[in-house]
Amino acid sequence: MFAEEGLGTSPAVLISCEHAGNDVPDEYEELFAHARDELKSHRGYDPGALEVALRLSGLLSAPFFHTRITRLLVEPNRSLGHPDLFSRFTRLLPDDEKQRILATYYHPHRASVCQQVEMWTTRGRPVVHVGVHSFTDDWPGQDRDFEIGLLFDPARIWEAEVCTHWAEVLGAIWPEVRVRANEPYLGVDDGLTTALRDRFPGIAYAGIEVELRQGFLLSEPASDVAWALGTSLRSVLGAD
Repeated sequence: MFAEEGLGTSPAVLISCEHAGNDVPDEYEELFAHARDELKSHRGYDPGALEVALRLSGLLSAPFFHTRITRLLVEPNRSLGHPDLFSRFTRLLPDDEKQRILATYYHPHRASVCQQVEMWTTRGRPVVHVGVHSFTDDWPGQDRDFEIGLLFDPARIWEAEVCTHWAEVLGAIWPEVRVRANEPYLGVDDGLTTALRDRFPGIAYAGIEVELRQGFLLSEPASDVAWALGTSLRSVLGAD
């Protein structure tokens, strides 16, 4: 597929997981003393995402970037200034403390991903960045009766084509798994991939978020999910 587009060099792949864990740094434990339930829920992290992301990284021999600090301390998948950057537990902290949190737990992750993309693109190699996330089975007003969502920007032609073909090959490999485009969220919503699209052109960078339903992850081994995702993406990118 990639060669058919006349884009030359086969793309590099990197995997990220912005909500890999719900760890609370020791110095902030007091803030979360009564937040045990929230930390264990989807509000604290993306259950199941880390296990799939790790295996997918291994299958594709792709660099892996993640953060295990709970998103309730700071949300690494939101831009500076976004109202959800800090949660109700940290929103009222003094500005200097917020800056310390950003410097320690937010900027390093985002900068590492950006630097990896920049390293490849400056060498003329396009990049497919796959951010692995999970979503709850039920949400008011939404139909979430599917297993995998591929989030992308429809206006970025290469990105959209990768996702279209990826969904097709996934469906052929695992017919029982339902794949939807830009559900349960829009691919243009604020996130790390969105921010990187502003920095890198569509011919050089495809930022795709994979959303996995948490009930699906409870019923299927992470190794099987990662194998299906990795095998199908490798086929799409012409790595086989």
